[in-house]
Amino acid sequence: MCGVLVFVISAAFADSVTTLGMGMGARGAARFAEFEAVVRKYNASGQRFRIDGHCQSACTMFLAIKNVCVTQNANLLFHAGGNQDFTDRMTARYKPALRKYVIDKGYMATREFHSIPGSVIISRFGYRACN
Repeated sequence: MCGVLVFVISAAFADSVTTLGMGMGARGAARFAEFEAVVRKYNASGQRFRIDGHCQSACTMFLAIKNVCVTQNANLLFHAGGNQDFTDRMTARYKPALRKYVIDKGYMATREFHSIPGSVIISRFGYRACN
């Protein structure tokens, strides 16, 4: 299944799609565009989208989905994109408080991963918790 995003429908949340299978992010411009397409698709449909488990790099762009929720157990990892354009496109999809935090802390200045737990994404940055 190389090059294909895999969506998992959770039995417990049959009306939602999760990040499972997409958590490692994108590698390259084509994959990055696929992640942007997912954001557009779910914003157009209004379907619930769960960020769960490991979510790094381009996966964090799913925070821009209007009907997104984050599980307490999620672990989001932030870093600079492959170039400034990719970095800017990722940070543009975060709420202002999260964007300011990851930029001010230097998370978006290096390729090193910086982890923020789902519980903090919810409590500090105002993202909705998944039930």
